[in-house]
Amino acid sequence: MSTSLTFPQAKYSTAGITYLMHQKPCLVAWWSAVFPGFGHYLLNQYARATLLTILEVIINTGAHINEAMIYSFCGEIELAKSVINIDWMIGYIVIYLITIGDSYRSAIQLNKFVELSTPDLASLEIFPFEIQYLQNKSPLLGILYSLTFPGLGHLYNHRIFLGFYAIFWWWTYVILSHAHKAIVLIITGNFDSSITILNPHWLLFMPSVVGGSVYHSYITCIQHNKLANDSQQKRLTDRYAGSKFSLRGAKG
Repeated sequence: MSTSLTFPQAKYSTAGITYLMHQKPCLVAWWSAVFPGFGHYLLNQYARATLLTILEVIINTGAHINEAMIYSFCGEIELAKSVINIDWMIGYIVIYLITIGDSYRSAIQLNKFVELSTPDLASLEIFPFEIQYLQNKSPLLGILYSLTFPGLGHLYNHRIFLGFYAIFWWWTYVILSHAHKAIVLIITGNFDSSITILNPHWLLFMPSVVGGSVYHSYITCIQHNKLANDSQQKRLTDRYAGSKFSLRGAKG
């Protein structure tokens, strides 16, 4: 393959490391179905992913989808029908389906570009407002941070803007759903009050956000570790090319 067709597998920016990695298209599409935008985050398409997550909250709220889901779970089908706003609902369905299809298509295409990329990446880059560097990280620690508070796992992986964006939305969900107040009432034994105080519309966003944050932090740790190892091996291979010293077992 001609070297003129190759390009870096990853690049630094103030926001973190943007990279190409093999992804399972079906898994990416599934995360898009869980919460529109999450699949694109896995593909490092952060701009469209962020806009899609904002759009999900706005349109879901306007269509009253979460409320309809709760009534459906309780078997109140007529109530579910009555709360749905059809004008918002039709637009939501179109955007929802196209988002799933776009993330699946993008995953297939980006997987092809991985074959043309090279993992040559500097160990450190200094920017006016941030220092970014490659470092092996613990996937389990990334999970723990995200479980403690979604967004902290992204900060652990140096995804600065995404981390604070996730923290902002998690605080929003907590405040509007009254989740922390409900937890305090449960601890103090006021179980009935803890149920009535909850706002189900905002509460229903939270499981998807926790799951998405945990998975994204976990997979980012793994991919950063792979990128660090591959980049180091390439630099050493280039440096000692032609010598008798062998790096064949470096990955093992």
